[in-house]
Amino acid sequence: MIGSLRGTVVHVGPEFALVELGGVGYRVAAGPALLAKLRVGSEAHLFIHHLVREDQQSLFGFGAPEELAFFELLMTVSGVGPRLALAITSAYPVTKLQLAIVTDNLDVLTSVSGVGRKTAQRIVLELKEKIHAAGIAGGGGASADSDVVAALESLGYTATEARRAAGAVADTAGQLDARIKAALQELSRNR
Repeated sequence: MIGSLRGTVVHVGPEFALVELGGVGYRVAAGPALLAKLRVGSEAHLFIHHLVREDQQSLFGFGAPEELAFFELLMTVSGVGPRLALAITSAYPVTKLQLAIVTDNLDVLTSVSGVGRKTAQRIVLELKEKIHAAGIAGGGGASADSDVVAALESLGYTATEARRAAGAVADTAGQLDARIKAALQELSRNR
């Protein structure tokens, strides 16, 4: 199985890139944001999901291992195939999508083309506990403030700023919204 590719970009299309490695061109399906970053003639390093089925083999490329992991998690949901999982993963930053799932924010999911209300509900139902239990929304580790970090990142703060603010308010008791509010106040004091 192919897990990653590092090679020269020889073509960028609207839905895929052709990456040449050792004289072989690999057609890699990717989201619009990643495709916009790739330049013909430059080197690319992509994290790959290699899909093998009876009638086809496909490569799906991502710029970060977190995106690949979330894509693969989405594909465990019944009714979500690789194309829809790619569309969802490409629509927003992974932390925003994970936060939407953890907080039952169906509007974020239904704003993705091809995701209806029932599909969004199924994604939330099947993934909410997995994401929350693993602390995935915080970028790894099951820290108690992973949801705070994810919320701050979805608001546009960098991962470093979000972790620093979450760490500063780690002793704050209360519900998630109270901790997020305290972290936002901490960020506003430091600006």
